[in-house]
Amino acid sequence: MTQAEKAARFLSLHRPGEPLLMANAWDAGSAKLFAHLGFEALATTSSGFAATLGRADYGATREEALAHAAALADATDLPVSADLENGYADRPAGVAETVRLAAGTGLAGCSVEDFTGRADDPIYALDAAAARVAAAAEAAHSGPVHLVLTARAENYLRGRPDRDDTIARLRAYQGAGADVLFAPGLRDLADIEAIVGALDRPVSVLAWPGAPPVAELGRVGVARISVGGAFAFAGLAAAVDAARELRESGTYGYLEQSSLGAREARAAFA
Repeated sequence: MTQAEKAARFLSLHRPGEPLLMANAWDAGSAKLFAHLGFEALATTSSGFAATLGRADYGATREEALAHAAALADATDLPVSADLENGYADRPAGVAETVRLAAGTGLAGCSVEDFTGRADDPIYALDAAAARVAAAAEAAHSGPVHLVLTARAENYLRGRPDRDDTIARLRAYQGAGADVLFAPGLRDLADIEAIVGALDRPVSVLAWPGAPPVAELGRVGVARISVGGAFAFAGLAAAVDAARELRESGTYGYLEQSSLGAREARAAFA
C-alpha cells in the first residue's frame, strides 16, 4: 500500500463499537512480530522507544523519534501512528513543523498531547492547547497524505481526573480538526461512556490498570484501544525474571519462554 492508502486504511479501522486493537511497537522487530500476530495497525511508544536508548519516557529527541517512526513505518505493510508527545514544541508553529516532518516518514498517523512536560503546570491552557491541535491538523491534512491526527487530553494521566474539563478539551480538539480523540488514563466505564457520547469523532482508550475489558469498551462505543509502553515493559519484565533466575537460582527455567519467543520471531521475520 502507498502511504496515502495506509492512512485511509488506518482511519477506516476506527469503528465505534468495534475497537481497533493497536499494538505499540518499540523497534522494527517488535513491529514485525505484532504484524505476524494479526494486529491491523501499529503505533510507536515514546516510553518503550526511550527505554531502548537507556532513557526514561520523554528522553528521546524529535529527530530520534522521527527516525524511529520511519523505521517502524518501513518495517511492515501496516499503518503506523507515531506518539509525538507534545509535538516537541510549546508554540503551534513548532507543533506544525513536527507534524510536517512526521508526514515525510511514511506514517499513517500521529498523536499530539496537551501535556506541557512541566510538573508545576502540566496541562496547556485550553485555548493554547486547541491552537496547537489546529496547527497540527492543518499540517497533517494539507499535504498529499491525510495523516490521521489523534489529539490527546492528558488530564487523567497528570493528576487531574476532571471529566467535564476533559470533555471540553476533546470537543475543542474535535473542532480544531483532530480525526481521533484520546484521553489516556480513563478507568471508569461511566466516564468513558460519557466522553464517547459527547463527541463526534472516534475515541481511543488506553489499556490501563483497572480499565474495562475490550468487550465493555466496545459496548459503549470506543473505536480504538492501544497499549502504550505496556508490551515493551512486559518484555523487560520477562528479561528481569530470567536474569534473576540465572543469578539467584542458577537455573534455566526461562529457556522455555525464550524458545517460544525465538520460534515466533523466526516465523515473523521469515
